[in-house]
Amino acid sequence: MLYLQAIPPGPEGRQHASRRLSCEMLIPQLLKDGLVSAQEAAELERLRTLQAAQPHHEHPLVWLAERRLKSARPPHKELTLEALTQWLADTVGLPYLRIDPLSIDVDKVTDVAPKGYAGRYGILPVEVNEQEVTFATAEPLMREWEEELQGVLRRSIRRVIANPLDIARYQQEFYGLSQSMTRARKIRSTAEQGGITNLEALVELGRSGKLDANDHHVVTIVDWLLQYAFDQRASDIHLEPRRENSSIRFRIDGNLHTVYEMPAPVMNAVTARIKALGRMDIIEKRRPQDGRLKTKTPLGREVEMRLSTMPTAFGEKMVMRIFDPEVVVRTPQELGFSPADARQWRELTAHTHGIILVTGPTGSGKTTTLYSTLKSLARPEINLCTIEDPIEMIEPAFNQMQVNPAIGVHFASGVRTLLRQDPDIIMVGEIRDLETAQMAIQAALTGHLVFSTLHTNDAPSAVTRLLDLGVPPFLINASILGIVAQRLVRTLCPHCKAPAPIDAAAWRAVTDPWKLKAPPKLFGPKGCIECRNSGFHGRIGLYEILRMTPDIRALIRPDAESEPIRQKAAEQGLEPLRISGARKILSGLTTVDEVLRVTPPPGAV
Repeated sequence: MLYLQAIPPGPEGRQHASRRLSCEMLIPQLLKDGLVSAQEAAELERLRTLQAAQPHHEHPLVWLAERRLKSARPPHKELTLEALTQWLADTVGLPYLRIDPLSIDVDKVTDVAPKGYAGRYGILPVEVNEQEVTFATAEPLMREWEEELQGVLRRSIRRVIANPLDIARYQQEFYGLSQSMTRARKIRSTAEQGGITNLEALVELGRSGKLDANDHHVVTIVDWLLQYAFDQRASDIHLEPRRENSSIRFRIDGNLHTVYEMPAPVMNAVTARIKALGRMDIIEKRRPQDGRLKTKTPLGREVEMRLSTMPTAFGEKMVMRIFDPEVVVRTPQELGFSPADARQWRELTAHTHGIILVTGPTGSGKTTTLYSTLKSLARPEINLCTIEDPIEMIEPAFNQMQVNPAIGVHFASGVRTLLRQDPDIIMVGEIRDLETAQMAIQAALTGHLVFSTLHTNDAPSAVTRLLDLGVPPFLINASILGIVAQRLVRTLCPHCKAPAPIDAAAWRAVTDPWKLKAPPKLFGPKGCIECRNSGFHGRIGLYEILRMTPDIRALIRPDAESEPIRQKAAEQGLEPLRISGARKILSGLTTVDEVLRVTPPPGAV
């Protein structure tokens, strides 16, 4: 039998080339390397012999991964497709690559080799520069394409080993997108020659459900864009027009990443297509518009998107906020509540009347906290109503109403309407003015549990904010049950986080004046393919909960300030946002710098 390691690299090895991998090659090599036992190797060869009469279209690595084998070497991890791909790379002496589509210039890489040629040899160009072109392959023994392309491209060829399923997938996606963009540019040029300045007229045909064949490239680009965003865990998609090339950016874990650039007229067509899907006015570009769109991922999971357009100097900018429906089924612990905070939160939300406020800046996770809580409270015997601007996610268990100032539906008038709908629980999207605050208080005093949000730095500051709006102190005392302030911090990537020395000064800044003892070592970001070398993967909430005790209520007067309230609350057990962050740091979930970045210093208003 031919072992992989028996094939020498370089010109001598190319004499043995031009063959595809097979299980007959890989199984003996796995046995030799100690990844499978002799018994397992025999069983694999028996299975392969039984299936010999059937045509095998899948890559042998995929076939082996489907067997769900455990490594015979400690710690006996599963031989997943990625693990087997790394093993193959090590065996043949080539670098391993986990393909990150965000780091690939699609236009450049698809220009170096035709789609049919790449598909025939199972290769994918992943990086291009003036000196060399890097190709990903899962067939290291096939080498004839290497010399052919090297002569055509007049650049050296570098090979890396990648997951065969990723190669096949991105061949389809990259070349499909490239072809759609090429057709879009050609049609754009034709349209400009005919006096049409953009492609929007073509996309508008979709409003009547009749798409011309020339429009399919726009549909393809939009489908790719949405699927790409779902795969990359994006929370927002930004379509930003510019004078020449417009940009597409994704917000992932709180940071924006540029993922593609396209000609401005093509961007106009893409924007128009999405506006049509979101039932927005395609023709109107002079004023901002809002819309929503619901779609499904290839796995069948429904995803809602909130659309917002804004006129800019170079055209309409669109932002699509992606809402994962799974957020409404998260437990307090999954959101980031500590066990003590989760208990307090459950006690607050168990009341039948009163107001619970959630505070924090835009993007701090208030909506996720509220929706998750309301979902847990929604039962058949409960009438749960919301007034929102806009409705973030459609939830069948809620009765949701949207603010519409054009027809006189504001937060205050909306709450007034909800009170006539026999509600048990009311959620007011935001308290912005005295009238809305008064209506929310009236709802609480008449036997309803009310949830709402405020934009303040911390929980004690919410009291002074209500006083600033003109709410009398006695109404605050009579209606407010508790106030929760929150922030979102990025969590360390579990795949690559590493022990790191602690910065004593930074630790003191987080824990002052609580003075939690610093451990000798914490965890810090390192960077790997799973987190795109950022060191972070996902986000989690930091919370501080202010319970309205008799001592706190005694401090709420017309001239009340937040600092005495903060001090009294601290005496009664309130842990501020930074201490919540410190506990996440000690748990190895995040870093000191992350907590300092998102939380206000003690006493900040």
